[in-house]
Amino acid sequence: MSNKISHSTLSFTLVITGAPYSSQAPQTALFFARAAVAAGHRIDRVFLYGDGVHLASALASPPSDEPNWSRQWCEFLNQNAVPGVACIASALRRGIVDEREQKRYELGANNIAAPFSIAGLGEWVEGVARSDRVIYFHGGS
Repeated sequence: MSNKISHSTLSFTLVITGAPYSSQAPQTALFFARAAVAAGHRIDRVFLYGDGVHLASALASPPSDEPNWSRQWCEFLNQNAVPGVACIASALRRGIVDEREQKRYELGANNIAAPFSIAGLGEWVEGVARSDRVIYFHGGS
């Protein structure tokens, strides 16, 4: 019997349902994502659902002595070429819109932070199908 430990690379889809500043979900997910990438694993996509879509707001402006979780997530996604997707139904309910939805609903502005995009649950389904693991980071209650 061999004592070798297999160090296979895993792929993850992360689902974040908790809002920044009212839950630890975005922070915990980011710490996990950084550690996974550092260990040689891959993050296939990050899917924001429910209050988690607040993470994709370009208008979040926390005080200068607090972490800007939206900015940190945008940097991580860009640096690691990971798609960040906000559920369209959750985003629209919470006032997070991209240029397409701005035009569609004749709104005065859009506020999604690049590189996040807005898409349907099909993105979540694709993540479930493609990734080795799907990990949920909930906001509690």
